[in-house]
Amino acid sequence: MPIKNRFGELHAEITEWRRDIHAHPELLYDTHRTSALVEEKLREFGCDEVATGIGRTGVVAVIKGKSNTSGKVIGLRADMDALPIFEATGVDYASKEDGKMHACGHDGHTAMLLGAAKYLAETRNFDGTAVVIFQPAEEGGAGGKEMVDDGMMERFGIQEVYGMHNMPGLPIGHFAIRSGAFFAATDEFEIHVEGLGGHAAKPHDCIDTTLVGSHIVVALQSIASRNTDPLQAVVVSTCTFRTESEAHNVIPQHVILRGTVRSHDKDVRDMAEKNLKRIATSTAEAFGATAQVDFKRGYPVMVNSVEQTEFASDVAEKVTGARPMDVPPIMGGEDFAYMLEARPGAYILVGNGDTAMVHHPEYNFDDAAIPTGSSWWAEIIESRMPAL
Repeated sequence: MPIKNRFGELHAEITEWRRDIHAHPELLYDTHRTSALVEEKLREFGCDEVATGIGRTGVVAVIKGKSNTSGKVIGLRADMDALPIFEATGVDYASKEDGKMHACGHDGHTAMLLGAAKYLAETRNFDGTAVVIFQPAEEGGAGGKEMVDDGMMERFGIQEVYGMHNMPGLPIGHFAIRSGAFFAATDEFEIHVEGLGGHAAKPHDCIDTTLVGSHIVVALQSIASRNTDPLQAVVVSTCTFRTESEAHNVIPQHVILRGTVRSHDKDVRDMAEKNLKRIATSTAEAFGATAQVDFKRGYPVMVNSVEQTEFASDVAEKVTGARPMDVPPIMGGEDFAYMLEARPGAYILVGNGDTAMVHHPEYNFDDAAIPTGSSWWAEIIESRMPAL
């Protein structure tokens, strides 16, 4: 690696930061402790500017190179928030907050970017400006959108932006990426079915909402199997089915279905919303019931720019000696999508080794990935804005 030696020296220190963040997880925008730690470190590193409160609790720092004849400004983004999960790792730095844990590795992302920021502030071996972005509320809070809407790109003059996420199952020291649509749009639906409740022994006097809801759940699968081009991708998942009664002998008057729709194409996304509403209301009507559908659009499709993906891949190869794996589209969501809508850029996956999957109570970021991740971020700056 071009800067392996320095990150080898910093490895223990970065690991210490990561484990401290891991032990004190915070949710969504409530990242006050983490944001304060990040701010403290960035000021300690000697960054030229440190701004807080961007996108509520986000932190942004500016690091100027030894020269700026290029006029380039490159953004690097890490997320800071945790998940509402009870930790089951058993590590000695496990979460001290019941029901909260860093089950997605954002502690590792933040620590790796802090490590890169320290190195860049020390060396400044580039011609331009690096902007390091620490974002809250990736896990469902759209913190990326908040930071963009807060004018971050314009305020700091960011021209390109790059992000990274760890990937369990991908070996340590390896990267994976794809150009174009990468992570899916993530939409949510809630369907309220109204029938006629009554005694389970007299179903003929009722309109059975459990039966109606069950038919809706099954019928919604036709969106993927019969409404979508087989060469496209969509996932429709009904994840909860709730009634107003838990009695064994009561047909409920009302049931609520909740779920998610994932897609990688705008037209498929529009089609799925339209057909979900049609199927739910028509199926209910066929049984004499009614259905009201609340469809909420979430994160958009995350699209890697072609040029920046090629560059990010070149940097990964420079860091590891191997071309990153070309991976298929992922149906998970990522609010870095909002930043990539605002500016060209790319998002890459870094290997986390043979660990539990993200969002699992036994997941843990592997500190062995730190030198690879920090090196990639630092090399993005040095290769995109080479020193004179």
